[in-house]
Amino acid sequence: MASTVNTAFEEFLKDTVRLAADQTATARSSRDNLITNLNGFSGDDDFFTLLPDYHLKFGSFARSTKIRPLDDIDLMICISAQGRTYSHSGNTYYINGLDSDSSNGLMTLNTTYLNSTKVINRFIKKLGSLNDYSKAEMHKNQEAATLKLKSYDWNFDIVPCWHMDIDRFLIPDGLGNWKMTDPRIDNHRTTDINQKHKGKLLDVIRIMKYWNNRAVTYTMGSYLLECMVLDVYENKVEKENYWVDLEFRDLLNSLSSKIMYSVYDPKGIQGDLNTFSYDERVKISTALSAAYKKASEASTLEMTDKDQKAAISKWGEVLGYAFPDYS
Repeated sequence: MASTVNTAFEEFLKDTVRLAADQTATARSSRDNLITNLNGFSGDDDFFTLLPDYHLKFGSFARSTKIRPLDDIDLMICISAQGRTYSHSGNTYYINGLDSDSSNGLMTLNTTYLNSTKVINRFIKKLGSLNDYSKAEMHKNQEAATLKLKSYDWNFDIVPCWHMDIDRFLIPDGLGNWKMTDPRIDNHRTTDINQKHKGKLLDVIRIMKYWNNRAVTYTMGSYLLECMVLDVYENKVEKENYWVDLEFRDLLNSLSSKIMYSVYDPKGIQGDLNTFSYDERVKISTALSAAYKKASEASTLEMTDKDQKAAISKWGEVLGYAFPDYS
């Protein structure tokens, strides 16, 4: 229950959108414990030698843009090359394995290439020996090992990776080969743009994600959505004051246009991230525009008509039943 739009948004963020502080602390501790366990396997005959300095925490949990519920935490675990080399054809990369990789059954059949699916399965087998976890299995995208915990609701998605001589990383491509990435670019970009806007951007991203997940229309992928938001704010001038309701309102309008166009990977690797068809883009744009219209009405009710109750009710039409009622 809230008496003003500002208190309603703060209550909504605290109780419905943001991850709880104690859960976040527990999850980080659990993640660090898992990394310690994995490092303990380094050099085992049935595993790989690891490079702990190049392990990466990535994804929305690492970028502090995750919203409830906390369902997965992403990790990249770096394997030492130890003389392995790579080559590529277009965006598909191949890792030339060692004799030991061949004897351990890690090669793609009738090739000298290290098979990324078999590497993930080697991780899964090793993870199965840990006592604190209930199950390790292949992620549905065939690009990670998913580790389910006994005591908590979230899973870990563990991506084996290799650090390249050009300071990028190779990760599984879901087809047995490898692809290039560097999530450090995304991590730093989110931090830099958030700091430019006085640390207020993260809540705007979170609320935008919450709206997106309500299935008002086609759901935009979390990464695509974050990239679009960052594109908007990267070019925005810093303000003296930020109000999350007004930022969210204006972002709805900005994204209603932006979704109609290409959205390029800031890493310069994946190309156009916007894979929606024209008709799908139109439907998403229409939904964003409709939400913007209601958000604008809510702002008018609050600031022009001085009617906090009506404004809160209108915001509820945008964000759903979980948005606080007026009290």
